[in-house]
This record gives sequence, structure tokens and C-alpha cells, in this order.
Amino acid sequence: MEFGVCVATKVDEIGYITHAENLGYSHAWIADSQMIWSDCYAVLALAAQQTRTIKLGTGVAIAGTRIAPVTAHSIATINRLAPGRTFLGIGTGNTAMRIMGHKPLRLKEFAHNLRVIRALLQGEEVEFTWRGQTSIIKLMMPELDFIDIEHPIPIYVSGFGPKAQALAGEYGDGLVMSIPPQPDFMERSLRNVTYGAEQAGRELDLSTFHTTSLTTAVILQPGESLTSERVLRECGPFVISSLHYLYDKIRQWGGRVPPHLRDIWEEYSKLVEQTPESHRHMRIHAGHCTYLLPEEAKFVTPELIKSTCLVGTPEEIVEQIRQLEAVGLKQIMILPSLETQYGGIEAFAKNVMARL
Repeated sequence: MEFGVCVATKVDEIGYITHAENLGYSHAWIADSQMIWSDCYAVLALAAQQTRTIKLGTGVAIAGTRIAPVTAHSIATINRLAPGRTFLGIGTGNTAMRIMGHKPLRLKEFAHNLRVIRALLQGEEVEFTWRGQTSIIKLMMPELDFIDIEHPIPIYVSGFGPKAQALAGEYGDGLVMSIPPQPDFMERSLRNVTYGAEQAGRELDLSTFHTTSLTTAVILQPGESLTSERVLRECGPFVISSLHYLYDKIRQWGGRVPPHLRDIWEEYSKLVEQTPESHRHMRIHAGHCTYLLPEEAKFVTPELIKSTCLVGTPEEIVEQIRQLEAVGLKQIMILPSLETQYGGIEAFAKNVMARL
């Protein structure tokens, strides 16, 4: 099992990434959320200059905010600075698009982006359609070292639903997701990946296909409960972001409220809907994975913590990870709150990673 950190992208705090490298984390996933954090490629460039071994990439790049050739060119530029340790995580924009009041990219458009980016990073010509016009493009002059496409750049496709996960099987070298720490979710995701590969006529070796799940870890101290102030401070921002995601998803696409949220859904909805519709898309994602709004703390229930986090004693968390690894998960990606991020990755490295 590998362990990575997802970084709340801050351009003047590259030391967090070097600290993760020194602690033994294998990957730094630099988030691309343009309305709340720093630019991911600026942070990647600085991190590439200040690290030596940790793999660096987007966690994840948003296909809806940059056209495919720009994304390919940007990550190939980072690969010039960190050859052989650069990767591209890419998704439809569940937060980055919704925080602007827009829906994530539709899967048909996402598939087009993936096809174009994959071909460009392999040095191929490819048909690219934009604004109703289709033309043949390729990344030119790679031999002059403006970019690096000689060293392969793995593409890890973000997918929470079956169809997006199938696209990972069709176009990706790996799948990025955020699943509960339960083996059946992992098994279901890999079935979706395999189906996508089969539909595309692609032979996929699951032993080398990279799978990553985003979470945060709550290491309980003796006698500590899930309602303690420390637990709330460490995991609250990540936990509540799942509530933000589900509220906006149901608001835009419809669907049922999951059973573990039904007790709080009405009260949470009333809170959010105090904000006028014109500004509600920003209110929904306030504090996203960074800090916890005081009025939302009551919604961080033990049930929601257990469904989104690795939680328990070090021995219990190790056992959860081993179960996920046994069914095909290759990497755990940790995202603590901004306030507790240094201590969070230190505690996880000492108490969990060291045991594995």
C-alpha cells in the first residue's frame, strides 16, 4: 500500500510537501480548485524544485476549466521539472465547477478530454473539437525540451459513479475516488473499471492499474469518542465536504438522500437555504476541506465520520487498510484540515504507516 497527501494548494507553503516526502509519503496530489486555493501548476512547479523523490501531480485537474491541450501542455511542463515522477489526476469538477454555480462536465465531454490528453501525452496527433470545430493537433517541438513527454505521465481518472469509473478503464492508468473504508465499495469500483476497458476493447492488467481513495484519518486515543473536540477539529472539514457534495449533487441532478444522512438532512437544508439562491452555490462549499464552519459542526455525526474517514485505534485502521488492499486498493490519499495538516500526516505516518 502506498500513502499520499492531498494538498489544499497554497503557493507559499511548499514546505508541507517536502515534509510529507520526508515522512515517507509517496505522492503529493495538488488540488485544482481555482476559486478557493492557489493555482495547482504554480504549486507543482515550486514543489518539483524543492523535492527529490515524492511523485507530484494534480489531485485532480478539472477538465471543465481548462481545455484538453492546455491541461496536457501544463502537466508536460511539470514533467520537464520532475521527469518520471509526474502524474495527471483529472476529473469533471464536482467542486471547482459547482462553486461557480455550474454543473460538472458531462461525461461525453469528459471522455473527449481524456482521449485528447492521452494521445497528446503519448506524442500522437489527435482530433480535437472545440466550439464546434474539429482540427488535428499535437504537442510540437518536444525535442527542444520546452516540455517532457518522453517520460510517461500516468493519467488517473477521478470517478465516483459507475460511468466515470468505466472511463477510467477506457482511458486511464488508474482510478481516483473517495470511498467508505469498506471492501465492497472497492470491488464494485473495479468491476466498473473492468467493464469500461472491455467495452473499449482494451486489455487491462488490474495488478498494475493504480487505484487511490481520498480520505482523512482519525486516530483515536484511549477512551476517546468520535464526538470529541479533537476529532471534530481534525476531520470535520473533510467530513462536511461530503455533505456539501451530496447536497449540491441532489440539488442539480436529483436523487435520494442516503440513509446515514436522513436524520440531519432537513435541518442542514434549512441552514443552507437561508442564503439567497443567487449566492447559494458559494455558501454550499464554504470552508471546503479547509476549515469547519461553526454552524455546521453539529452535522459532523459519528455515522458521517465512519462513512468517510479511516477511524479507530492504529491497529483498527491498519486492519481496515489491509482489507482494502486485499481487494485492489493501491493507495490511501490523506487530506487533513488546514489547521491540523502537519500533525495529521505526522501522526498517520508514525502510528499507521510505520506498522505497514
